[in-house]
Amino acid sequence: MAGHNHGMTHSDPAFVKWNNMVVNRHKYFRWTPRTAWITFAYVVLVPSIVGTAGYMVDGKWDMRGKRRGDLISEF
Repeated sequence: MAGHNHGMTHSDPAFVKWNNMVVNRHKYFRWTPRTAWITFAYVVLVPSIVGTAGYMVDGKWDMRGKRRGDLISEF
């Protein structure tokens, strides 16, 4: 059956180094202007834009009970 000889293959050194970097990333993180801006963009800016767009189009289209040729816009 498959699955024998665990650990017998050689690991790629680049993959091992990358994996260690991913695991220990929190130890070496620093707040810089770039990381602060990226964090602000993904935590505040993007959700507010998506929320505003959703609020503006809320209720403008009705998809229930429409037949061919009916308009979906309510305004």
